[in-house]
This record gives sequence, structure tokens and C-alpha cells, in this order.
Amino acid sequence: MQLSAGKLWGMRRMADAGGLFKMTAVDQRPPIKGPIAKHHGTTEAPWEEVAGFKTLLVETLQDQSSAMLLDPHFAIPKGIGKLSPTKGLIVTLEDSIFEETEDGRLSSEIDDWSVAKIKRMGGDAVKVLTWYRPDAPKHINDKQKDFTKRIGEACARYDIPFLFELLVYPLKGDANQTTDYVEMTGKRTDHVLQSVADFAHPDFGIDVFKLESPVAAKDVPEGGDAEVQEAFDEMGRLAGRPWVMLSAGAGKADFRNILAHAYRAGASGYLAGRAIWLEAFGHYPDWDAMRRGLEGASVDYMRDLNVLTDQAAMPWDKHALFGPEGAKFSPADQSFRHSYSDFG
Repeated sequence: MQLSAGKLWGMRRMADAGGLFKMTAVDQRPPIKGPIAKHHGTTEAPWEEVAGFKTLLVETLQDQSSAMLLDPHFAIPKGIGKLSPTKGLIVTLEDSIFEETEDGRLSSEIDDWSVAKIKRMGGDAVKVLTWYRPDAPKHINDKQKDFTKRIGEACARYDIPFLFELLVYPLKGDANQTTDYVEMTGKRTDHVLQSVADFAHPDFGIDVFKLESPVAAKDVPEGGDAEVQEAFDEMGRLAGRPWVMLSAGAGKADFRNILAHAYRAGASGYLAGRAIWLEAFGHYPDWDAMRRGLEGASVDYMRDLNVLTDQAAMPWDKHALFGPEGAKFSPADQSFRHSYSDFG
């Protein structure tokens, strides 16, 4: 497989010089807005407080990041001026408010936001989270697939990488019901794996998968386990393209264990948020304490993850998808300007 010029450039912008993804998520909305609103005793968290914390994350964590994931509600308007132009810029497209129906969840874009706007503002990649349960009714899953495919087509049109996140969730009747952005309690490995398989078809236009652990984070052992490793290996095989791990609210030690298994299965890095910064956020509203926590324990943790990533992750452009010569763009000859089409 060969990439278009824009997709190749965006993929390179997200990675470090060695082709590894060390990406920090700053796009979380409910996990940040909720605690801030609770502290203030308000229904909605004050915009300046949420945006201020996201800006603090950009300021303190970007040095250890190859790219940062920002949202258009808070992080971009307040914090983009603090983001170094040497860092990749990934921009969120999906709304954090999903539709919870009797049969399952439905995703949608942020209002007044689009792939075109992300490309126009200088984004290096589009990130979308789709909630998915392979055992949900067909009409729900068809809508989720149509949603994803439409975004993949827009990313192809505007020649920008599509970074796609999958999360399984509880259906009506499942135990431990929650709408929180956390790992589903009691999730099944086969549901995670089938979800990846369902979206691996080229028609969806996905360039990078952002995946959850196929095994509950607390059950991923330190040092390795053959059965657990088999699940990670199968997930990498099913993805069939570069992929990274998300933290889904896992603790520091658990997420590091997850990464070790993922890297043995061919993952190219991580795109994580709360595992990195949640502990420091616990000091809110003490801004000095939050900054100390981010500059101290959070940065130290990222350095540790980055050492592991350097040692064990697979460079994205060396993935088997691209063949023995690695990722290249096409056409790499004098016909380029003629064959490279305009939008539309």
C-alpha cells in the first residue's frame, strides 16, 4: 500500500523522528468538565477553568509528546498558541454527547465542525471515537459504520489521516451500567476483537487505529502472559495497519503493562490522557499543585513510557501493510501535480 502525499505528511507529523507515536490526549470533555462542575456546584463547568487546565496540559506535557490531541471546544481556542509548531496537531471531530437509545449508542460530529475545518485550520490528523458493540442490533451498528465511513471518505477527500478510536460499551441489561469514558467493567475479549475486525475493511479509510486493551486492564499481568499476549497479537493482526493504545482511565502501572503487551504485538505507540495527567488533575483547584504534579510525576511517567516505546514499539512506516520498502506516497514521479486532484 502507498499513501497520498497529505496522508503521508500527516502521519509523519504525528510521529517522532523514529516513526513512533508518543501522543497525548487533551481532548477529554466529560472527565474534565465533570469534576470541575462538581467543585463549583454548577451544571456546566466554567469555560475558562476547563480551557485553562487543557492549556496547562499543553504547556507541561508537549515536550515529551510527538503530537497532541486537542478539541475545538476548549483546548484549541485557549491552548493552541502554546503548542509548539514542531509537534503534530490531531483534532477531535466526534461529539462527547452521544445518543443513548434502547438498542445502543449512536455517535455524531461536533456541531459546526468538520473534516474540512480541521484541514483548513492546519490539523495534521482527524480523530474520531465510535462507540461499538458487535452484538448490538444491526440497525445500530449499520449507523455507526455509516458514520465512520462518511468521515473516512471526507478524510480521503481532504487528504488528511484518519485516526479512529473504538470503545465497547454496556448495552441495556448489562451489569455495571455507565456512560462514563472508562473501560467497560466485564468487557469481553471477543467483543473487542470483533469490533476491530468489523472496521478493518479499506472502505472505512482508517489510517491509524486507537485501540483499547482486549483484556481488562487489571487482568494484564506485569512481565507477560501467553493467553493475554495471544489476544493482543490477534488484535494487531486484525487491525492490519498502524495502531496505538489508549489508556481508557487505566492506572499508570496497568497502562504500562498494556503497552508492553501491545508492543510485542506490533503497536506503534500510544495516544493516552488520563493515565498521564489524572493524578495531577486531582489537585484541582490548586493550580500550582497541578502544575507541579504535571511537571513532576506526569513527565516522569511519560519519559518511562517513551523509553519503553523506543525499545519495543514498531515504527508506523515499517508496518507490513506498506511492504518491505516501508511507507511511501504515490505517485512519486513527474506526474504528481497532474494526478493530485483538487477538493471535490
